[in-house]
Order: sequence, then structure tokens, then C-alpha cells
Amino acid sequence: MDLIKAVGQTFWSTHVWLPPNTTWEDIAPGSRPDVTHADYRDLIWPLPIALMVMLLRYVIERFWIMPIGRSLGIKSSRSKKAMNIPVLEKAYQKSNRLNYKLVPSLRKQTDMSERQIQRWWRLRRAQDRPTTIVKFSENTWRCIYYTYSFIFGVIVLWDKPWFWDIKHCWYGYPHQSISSDIWWYYMISMAFYWSLTVTQFIDVKRKDFWQMFVHHMVTLLLMSLSWVCNLHRVGSLVLVVHDCADIFLEAAKLTKYAKYQKLCDFIFAIFTVVWIVTRLGFYPRIIYSSSVEAPNILPMFPAYYIFNSLLIALLFLHIVWTYLILQIVVDSLQKGLMSGDIRSSDSEDVSDSSESATILTNGNLEKPNKRENANTVNHSR
Repeated sequence: MDLIKAVGQTFWSTHVWLPPNTTWEDIAPGSRPDVTHADYRDLIWPLPIALMVMLLRYVIERFWIMPIGRSLGIKSSRSKKAMNIPVLEKAYQKSNRLNYKLVPSLRKQTDMSERQIQRWWRLRRAQDRPTTIVKFSENTWRCIYYTYSFIFGVIVLWDKPWFWDIKHCWYGYPHQSISSDIWWYYMISMAFYWSLTVTQFIDVKRKDFWQMFVHHMVTLLLMSLSWVCNLHRVGSLVLVVHDCADIFLEAAKLTKYAKYQKLCDFIFAIFTVVWIVTRLGFYPRIIYSSSVEAPNILPMFPAYYIFNSLLIALLFLHIVWTYLILQIVVDSLQKGLMSGDIRSSDSEDVSDSSESATILTNGNLEKPNKRENANTVNHSR
């Protein structure tokens, strides 16, 4: 116990996390009658709220989104099942990707041709893929949440001085009060990411599964540390800036599944513009304030450099993602076809092989393989 306590005290050193001449007691709740400091104990609240979010998602998807999807004619039936062949099933359970080195052995054990084995494997993989209605429901739910989160964030921040002048993020730091609306904005945002972390294991499996898992955990870690260090003002700005473009990304994907191609193209065009304005316009303004204005207003400390370095790293990622998004736009204009959600070829229906190009989801992009590109070219012709 003494060792754990010593490690905790070393990790939470005030020399690292707080400005000079400031202690944890100075920013503890109730330490000043004129300031309502953030309480680290509140970080437990996103967990029960996350359970409520997951329950709400289940109800909305089951009783609202799916019926709407079916009324739009979205596919809800599963692919044709593969025959029950124990030898092939055993090999499939070890790896859902066919190992061609094992084909000669499988042929001898099953008395099937290589072509028959390949066809069985395609059917078996298709059997595990989610239906289009399931993917439509997931994207619609995320679109609903991001729409709510962005609108709620704007409403919450509208009367806050730092929403209009970012330098107010630094005035008076670390003695900045947490209002009830900011409290709810932060807690619900963290609850949503907690819910994504859990439901990711039952949602449509993507090729970037573990990357997204790490993304969610890092997001929660940064939000938690910004809460503990009373950096909620700049944190709230980063949240609202990032929610905006995600609305149109999810909307474009769900219209793709609903086969409203022209509407998908139009929404994706809006997404591209909003992405550039928010991620390469407003967000760099936040970086400028944290990098240039903040050092002139408050004394620097190690945690500041940690947070600011991560914000700058995220900006560089935005630049890379913007380049890839513009590649999608150019590729789509050349083919006359807007890309769909191909984050994972493993989770697509067999008929979806025409979805080429790169798609971005929550900051993750993936390139299609050559075979998918060939299918797309043939399809566009």
C-alpha cells in the first residue's frame, strides 16, 4: 500500500500537472467561495450515464431506426448460408481468411475442388457479415448523437466568453468555475465514448477495430486529465469543433446504405467543406491560442506542454486526413461515383464490392485493395 501511495504521489506531482505555486488543495471543490472547481470524483458519473446511453441506443435502433430502414427498402436478410462441412468449419474458425497453403489438404479431406472450397469460404464469410440494416442503424445512431452533441455544445458555449475569445481559456487559470451545463456536456460526451468502447465489441467489426479502441481510450484519458487539471474550457472547444463534421460523415454513409446516391454525394460535399472549415480553420485557431497566447497569459508547466503537443499532433493528422478526403473527392468526380463506407471489407455485403476509394471514420482511413479497385472500375463502366 505504501508503494502504491508513493507511486500515486509521484505521478500526481503538482510540479507536473499544475502551474507553479499551485497545489491540489488550491483547486479542490470548496477551496474558494467564488469558484466552483472541477471535482475529480465526478469522473465516475460517465459510467452509469454510458449504460443509459446504450439502453437509449437499443430502444431507438430497435423501435425507430430499423423500422424506418425497412420502409426504405434496406436489406435486412442475411446471405445464403454455407453448407455444414465440419472440416472446413474447423479451418474457418481458426482463421476466416482462406490459407491457400491448406487448400490441397482440405481438398483431400472433403473431396471438393479448389473452386468449391473458395465458394464455400465466400459464403461462410458472407454469413458472418452484418446486414445492411444493421450498418444503417449504427450510422444513424451516431449521426443522431453527433447532431445532438454539436447543437447542445453550441447552446452551452454560446454565452461563454471563451467561445468567442479563446484567450478566456487562460484568464484566471486554474481557478475557473465549472457551470452545470458544462458539467453535463463533459459527462455526456465521456459517457458516449465509454459506450462506444463497450459496444465496439458487438457492433460491425472493422479492420481498424483495435485502432478505434485505442482512440476511444486515449480520448477518455485526455478528457479525464483535462477535467482533473481544470482545462475544461479548451476541452469543450475541441469537442464542439470535432462533432460538427462527423454529423455529415455519418449522414453520407447512411444515405449510401439507403441507396440515395445523389443525396449521399451532396452530403459528402458538405462534409468536405465543413471538415476543412472546422478542422483546418477553427481548430488551428485553438492551437494558435494554446501555443502563442497562453504562454503570455499564464506560467507554463509540464502538463501544458503534454496537452498542447497532443493537440498539435492531432492537427497534423487532420492535415493528412484532409489530403485523403480530397483524394476521395477527386476520385469520385472522375468515376462519377461517391465512395461508401468501406472501413472494413470484412463487414461488407458481397454486392458492395463496388465501394472503392478511401473513407474516413472518426479519424481513421483505409485504402481498398487492388481487387476492390478493379471491381469498382468495372462497375463504373
